[in-house]
Amino acid sequence: MTIRDVADYCGVSVSTVSRVLNNHPDVSAKVRNKVLSAVRELHYVPNISAQDLGRNSSDNIGVVVRGAENPFFVNLIHSIEEAIEAAGYTMIISQIPSDADELEAGASLSRSKRLKGLVFLGGCFNYTASEVAAIDIPFVCCTFTNEFGDLDSDSYSSVCVDDRAEAIRAVRYLIEQGHRRIAILLNDREDESVGQLRFLGYCDALKEAGIDYDDGLVEETGVYSMEAAYRAAKRLFARRDDFTAVFVTADSLAMPVLKAANDLGRKVPDECSVIGFDGLTMSLYSIPTLTTLVQPSEKLGEEAVQTLLNVIEGKAKHQQKVLKTTLRKGESVTVVSI
Repeated sequence: MTIRDVADYCGVSVSTVSRVLNNHPDVSAKVRNKVLSAVRELHYVPNISAQDLGRNSSDNIGVVVRGAENPFFVNLIHSIEEAIEAAGYTMIISQIPSDADELEAGASLSRSKRLKGLVFLGGCFNYTASEVAAIDIPFVCCTFTNEFGDLDSDSYSSVCVDDRAEAIRAVRYLIEQGHRRIAILLNDREDESVGQLRFLGYCDALKEAGIDYDDGLVEETGVYSMEAAYRAAKRLFARRDDFTAVFVTADSLAMPVLKAANDLGRKVPDECSVIGFDGLTMSLYSIPTLTTLVQPSEKLGEEAVQTLLNVIEGKAKHQQKVLKTTLRKGESVTVVSI
């Protein structure tokens, strides 16, 4: 019997059950009574040892969200919260803009809240040892790793997908459908972050297929915003009419591409196929439904928390975990004649 079984029995979230068991005040009397009744009926025994481990000094786990406006983080934050509270800890969250310093925010949060560990959700891919020196507690990078930095792998943990390899997979899928003139729309090809890795994957896939790189098929938004993506897509469509597909490095940028194509009379997928990356729920409702690589957001959150807790509780050393995406075929990609 687990806390998830109790949650399923009651029809509530794991975090709600955890709040009741930890006597948090922000639960209605009706839900509290329902959960406590279920605990008695199911003979559930909370994992007190796990809770006590965190309470010797503090039971707080900090979560610093860089770029809180990113819709991909919504389900991830929920997954992280449930995993933290299911283990008997309390989540302390700090949401900062995409251009803020997450290490500074993490260090400040650690000092003020006596944290046991930190989850960085979204962040830089180029940390140096001197930059992380202010973080004196275990931390895990969720959705990214230190690809462009110089940290020793035994000094931090990370849980993410292989952005470069998965981008290869996305472009390779377009090539398998007969596309040879493939454009890319991204935020920044030299950002030493996810944009650069997915751009490199795009280049790798073209080279693998013997397709010459064409700089005129690359369009950058400069920032992660739907408005900027819409403007960038219109620039791309106005500049070139010879490409048959576009790889867009994030679903939140891909949906504006669909609108721009529609507004300019460029039919998707008949005249131009579009594939995204992330698997946002909202992309299921685009017209046409977006074909995309779905990141396992729930699993990313769970693995990040468990990896961090294993380090905190002395059960394991730091690890770098890589998860896989799933191709979700929508209606935005079609086969073209080779």
